[in-house]
Amino acid sequence: MAQPLSATAALDALKREGLKVVEYKSTWKTHNRGQRGDGWGPMQGVMLHHTATSGATAARVKTSVELCWDGYTGLPGPLCHGVIAPDGTVYLVGWGRANHAGLGDDDVLRAVINETPIPADDEANTDGNARFYGFEAINLGDNTDDWPPAQVEAMVRASAALLRAHDWNKDGTGFISVIGHKEWQPGKPDPSGPGLPSMNTIRSRVAERLKHPASWSPGVPGQATYTVRDGDTLGDIADRFHTTVDKLVALNKNLIKDPDEIEVGWKLKLK
Repeated sequence: MAQPLSATAALDALKREGLKVVEYKSTWKTHNRGQRGDGWGPMQGVMLHHTATSGATAARVKTSVELCWDGYTGLPGPLCHGVIAPDGTVYLVGWGRANHAGLGDDDVLRAVINETPIPADDEANTDGNARFYGFEAINLGDNTDDWPPAQVEAMVRASAALLRAHDWNKDGTGFISVIGHKEWQPGKPDPSGPGLPSMNTIRSRVAERLKHPASWSPGVPGQATYTVRDGDTLGDIADRFHTTVDKLVALNKNLIKDPDEIEVGWKLKLK
């Protein structure tokens, strides 16, 4: 439990984590829903979403950022605090209470606070807009729109940046402070889609980041091999080193017979 970060502190934290950040408008730091509902704070964690806009990349980013700034009939903006583009750029569109989380399950909130396993969300009785920072990642969330590794990595870094700024989960073991909208509000599917790791995997990646300085990168430039660790999947490794599962399979066909079965200790070629 903590008081919300200031807009300036959040901006600095995101930049320290190695993210490219764009301040969409000069007034983003005061663009919020004021004291409606239960206000804003104390903060408990970060919530990840996807926003299902379509079109060519540049136009799609513009439309998504504008939508999250303005909102729409019946739901005024901002609809989140940051919009994460396919290339990993974070566009800041508001700070303060935002219409992103809605009503969710009080049992889920209790699990986030206590850093215990998240139960199934089957109630909508608690205001999440007051308790969570929110990031909307641009993706249709269907079976046609792949998640680029750079975008997934930005989601991990943005989450880690705010947890680090609050000094939450710093030992890298308690990482329940990051949840998906689908884990909070019954009936919500986001974030989802091909190429997106599970929320448990995203939390694991956030936890791993928090064991290192904010400047840390999981893949060292030019790194040629990687030794499989407990909990790794081939998809996670591909995301981490900005490659694909197919390429890893091709490079390591002497080891990998089934992409879903890799063993701790294997030394995989990355290039």
